[in-house]
Amino acid sequence: MVYGSTDKRATALAQLQDAEGGDPFKILIGTILSHRTKDENTTRATERLFSRYKTPQELARADPKTVRRLIRPSGFYNMKTKNIIRASRQVVSEFGGRVPDNEEDLLKIHSVGRKTANCVLVYAFNKPAIPVDTHVHRISNRLGLVSTKKPEDTEAELVRTVPRRYWLELNDLFVRFGQTTCKPVGPKCDGCTLRDGCRYYRDVVLPRRKTS
Repeated sequence: MVYGSTDKRATALAQLQDAEGGDPFKILIGTILSHRTKDENTTRATERLFSRYKTPQELARADPKTVRRLIRPSGFYNMKTKNIIRASRQVVSEFGGRVPDNEEDLLKIHSVGRKTANCVLVYAFNKPAIPVDTHVHRISNRLGLVSTKKPEDTEAELVRTVPRRYWLELNDLFVRFGQTTCKPVGPKCDGCTLRDGCRYYRDVVLPRRKTS
């Protein structure tokens, strides 16, 4: 397991997918750990955690104090420790130690919402889905692909309008784009190849420059 050997531009889940061979359990736990933290911190936390606990059974029986110490880089480690141990116990008790490969059952697992379920489908099972995180939600609205307030509405619109053949790649591409170019604050519009068709650039950036 060598996370550092992957492309430095890759997202934490893409790195985890490569490093762990798409292990569904590790993708599930890695996605839960990725909530409200930076990719580099998710990578550090998952690497530390999986060096000690490699299966649902092991993590279900884990000492919470040890888990907290291992996942500390991910932030919110007290809450996340409870979440990943509880999720592991569910995987063992309700699904025979195997992470389910369908959305309905994934959503039954503690701390799994639509984004997490879709991440597992994409990164663990290679099944078409559109995980909508803050990057996907922000960029889709900026470009004018959608006009939505909530991530779940963004997902519904993208599912309706984006050809299914692009779903597997969409999350990773948008996250990378959001990290490097279309940032939440100070987006690099001048170097963006999409700016000519971008609603945000047309309606927000250009008017500001004209009045400055």
